[in-house]
Amino acid sequence: MTRKKTPSRLTEALLETADDLHRIGIMDDATYRKITIRHLGALALSKAEPITGHEIRTIREQSNLSQAAFAHFLNLTAGYVSQLERGTKQPKGPALILLNVIRRKGLEVIL
Repeated sequence: MTRKKTPSRLTEALLETADDLHRIGIMDDATYRKITIRHLGALALSKAEPITGHEIRTIREQSNLSQAAFAHFLNLTAGYVSQLERGTKQPKGPALILLNVIRRKGLEVIL
């Protein structure tokens, strides 16, 4: 039987302080990223926000890419990108995560 380890009050306080320092810009990104999931716990794992077909198409068009070129950068098929844009399929797993990163940071982040 495994017990789920809960963070101590001290760990929670330190993590909250680190989060606040990062948010206001005192702690840089590199230092903040050194805080591992082991310290943060399962609740800290980021959740990928759903993305609509219209949003995917907008991202692609703003990047001035065809569906085939966009698919190439995402390691997907052009047919799958087409299905995503039409809304017949919803992105899941790594595709959803990657699309969320591109939505937040731009396509340049993966080039």
